[in-house]
Amino acid sequence: MAKTNPFTFIQQVRAEVSKVTWPSRRETLVTTVMVLIMVFLAAIFFFLADQLLGWGVGQLLTLGR
Repeated sequence: MAKTNPFTFIQQVRAEVSKVTWPSRRETLVTTVMVLIMVFLAAIFFFLADQLLGWGVGQLLTLGR
């Protein structure tokens, strides 16, 4: 493993960071809103699926009485 001195390492890090294409503020905002919407929709879906499965299991358990 090659060893580099701290100064060279910092230069390499700065060179690599300058190559990164950073998203704009608008892109970040739009992506964040889309993620929050998808989380909300997934939460509703899983809540409804849980309620339906719970009701179905309850119905099956009451058949044995």
